[in-house]
Amino acid sequence: MWVIAEYEATALFSLKPAHATASGGRTLLVPTPYAIKMALLDVVCRVEGVAVAETVCDWLSEAQVALRPPQQVVVNNTFIKVLRPRRNPAKPGSQDAGFFGPTITYREFAQFGDTFSIALEVDAPSHAKALQKWLMHINYLGKRGSFIQIQAVPSVTDDMPAAFIPITGEIGASFQLHSVMTQLDDTSVNLTFKQASPYSSGSGSTVKLGKDRLLKHVILPYRLVSSSRGYSFYELSS
Repeated sequence: MWVIAEYEATALFSLKPAHATASGGRTLLVPTPYAIKMALLDVVCRVEGVAVAETVCDWLSEAQVALRPPQQVVVNNTFIKVLRPRRNPAKPGSQDAGFFGPTITYREFAQFGDTFSIALEVDAPSHAKALQKWLMHINYLGKRGSFIQIQAVPSVTDDMPAAFIPITGEIGASFQLHSVMTQLDDTSVNLTFKQASPYSSGSGSTVKLGKDRLLKHVILPYRLVSSSRGYSFYELSS
């Protein structure tokens, strides 16, 4: 059965690809299954407690995710000023003396034109009922500050609606020419709560890309309507 939740972005969305470096600034056009599941684990920790979250991780990591992207997305290209740890100490008396030094970096922020939906497939009715509750507590996806607002109580259905794109990593034999191919990260079925928790340390607490955090190819049916130095405008192909 599928649990479906519809959201509206109340702020600009930004989420770098999993393989991006700290200095990389490009953004994905949609949230990833990994980001969605980590947001749910965060909700469970806050609402139910860490002990419950440890058991939830076992079946949540196996859940398949599907997305219904927003109809329109505008990506803003910009340069911003950030602080980074210095490689070399600042000169005595310097205006920017201190551990951090200012620098300019490239960033992208996406504006969603309308609502978007996420869906998770689970087997047990108890899991579906729990997801209905937890999905209503998610208030941002992606980078902190990418706020979203739930639009209604999540619904449960036996079949995935046709408008959704399953994130399976499999690409069909044919797809629309005007599309965007990208990679979205997802959890491995063997991911443990110790690996998912940022507070874990020691052996078995790291998440390895390609083993515990899997990259899945997906075709987003977006066509590039217009673009310039400062923006790119995408719209779902009809």
